[in-house]
Amino acid sequence: MAKRVFLVVLDSFGTGIAPDAVSFGDEGSNTLAAVLSDSDRPFPNMSRMGLFDIDGLYDERIRSYLDSNRSRPAPSGSYGIVREVSSGKDSTIGHWEMAGILSAKPQPVYPEGFPDRILDEIRRVSGRDVLCNKPYSGTEVIRDYGAEHMKTGALIVYTSADSVLQIAAHEEVVPLDELYGICRRMREYMTGEDAVGRIIARPFTGSVEEGFTRTDNRHDFSAPPPSSSMIDILKGYGFDTISIGKINDLFAGSGISRSIPTHGNTDGIGRLISIMDEDFCGLCFVNLVDFDMKYGHRNDVAGYAAAMHEWDDALGIILDKMNPDDLLIITADHGCDPSTASTDHSRETIPLLMYGEGHNVPRNLGELVGFNAISGFVFGALMRRDLPRVYDAPDNSPREGDVMSYVDLTNLKTTATAEDIEKLVDKGITEGCASCCIQPCYVRHAVKHAAGRINICTVIGFPNGYHTTAVKLYEALDACDNGASEIDMVININEVKNGEYDSVEREIRLIADAVHAKGAILKVIIETCYLTEDEKIRMCRIVTSAGADFIKTSTGFGTAGATLEDVKLMAANVGPGVRIKAAGGIRTREDAMAYIRAGASRIGSSGLG
Repeated sequence: MAKRVFLVVLDSFGTGIAPDAVSFGDEGSNTLAAVLSDSDRPFPNMSRMGLFDIDGLYDERIRSYLDSNRSRPAPSGSYGIVREVSSGKDSTIGHWEMAGILSAKPQPVYPEGFPDRILDEIRRVSGRDVLCNKPYSGTEVIRDYGAEHMKTGALIVYTSADSVLQIAAHEEVVPLDELYGICRRMREYMTGEDAVGRIIARPFTGSVEEGFTRTDNRHDFSAPPPSSSMIDILKGYGFDTISIGKINDLFAGSGISRSIPTHGNTDGIGRLISIMDEDFCGLCFVNLVDFDMKYGHRNDVAGYAAAMHEWDDALGIILDKMNPDDLLIITADHGCDPSTASTDHSRETIPLLMYGEGHNVPRNLGELVGFNAISGFVFGALMRRDLPRVYDAPDNSPREGDVMSYVDLTNLKTTATAEDIEKLVDKGITEGCASCCIQPCYVRHAVKHAAGRINICTVIGFPNGYHTTAVKLYEALDACDNGASEIDMVININEVKNGEYDSVEREIRLIADAVHAKGAILKVIIETCYLTEDEKIRMCRIVTSAGADFIKTSTGFGTAGATLEDVKLMAANVGPGVRIKAAGGIRTREDAMAYIRAGASRIGSSGLG
């Protein structure tokens, strides 16, 4: 279970290929492809998050980039894309959907400008006249109407293809408090059929002679969510719900326990990095707005790409600062392809990249339907419980003087039949063995036949150990769910030979934690016949540090099995709590007893009895 979840929205960073893009006039839009078309400069940390391994990367601009970056890092966690189901392509609808609120109807838009009733209300609450009243680019509208605004004090009112009412004013003509107050009163007025998604205060500075520039004092006044969101629910359960950037505005403050406003991406990234040093329990929900506001809407491909590199550099710091029980989720809320003629948002799929608690091995999620899938991952991380399986099996602690009570009676033959497994289980019960160790495909059958009279053990990553961690993890959990209470896992010997001990330990720890959560135990097979003495000693320490229950000599499928020297070496180097299993070539009770005296507390054998 995670203690902290960091949900970071790269505002407008779409991944194209929305199946309904044509209905929104956005066929062919692909923000990711546009960004990658700027240069071949690598994004190593977004690569680690899995961005370049998601399905659907067939745009020629993306393929060209990937051809130039073949040595990019492999993914570390879960990755995929998400398709929006709500009717809309703006920030409000996108954020609401990822927080669990689906919108069947689009919010109102005003492609011909606002009706007189709305303009009259603006005049009434402000005491000022209005200018423009058209869909317009934010930078162009102050260029075209800024001089008249400075002369008359009239408010520049405009909209876009999105559900927005935007009011621009020079900070020296209309002070910020006054502009915010006007927007706040219009937010109260615009309800029902006029419940526009956002009313945005757009202050600017500059002069007629030198030109006008929008400032970072933008403020969004969003329509309140129509129902409880993920944020409300988490707060109700007592979790911290921290907003960085415009998240608080998009949810009208609902469910937010602490709001941290920002002035653009650099500030937002800095705030995120800073808050990672704080001890809290819950959700930190972040929006980085510059991708959309400064670059997407202004068709600035190079600026968008530079901002993504700034984020990628910061992401390396963020990943290094993560605690073991943190989860990082990176996503977007819509697209805004800066390479198209349009300056509006685009209907696109969005990336979903996750790393940390519960997402520590590479996993392709494919395409998920509904941004609300993200809220499911957040709830799952913060509120998940590890419920152990109930194994109806007897205590299998060894009985002094009874050799067979130390034995995992084994049949791992590729030709074994279900009848062979039943005979093995019956023999193990009769002989009072510790467990029966069998193929994964027979676990459910063996558990049913044993009926609680003996523990069932199985193998994963067997016999060569070179399966990926994700495969081993799935195998282990599947075996536990089928009823295996003991798991024997083969280490990745290739990684040992490459000196990649951190990866070996990480794999063992992940699987040990997962198996223990199910109430089972883990034995780690190091296949001693392939290791040097130094490597064996190193593995004893790694198995101890990773929290496994046993270290095991051999699979029985290598070039040699157990030796007394190896067992003695293990006994001298494993830490407290780690027991030793000797396996491979042990065929008599006398041999087994010799291994027990050398330090083994479990014997793997197919021939004893």
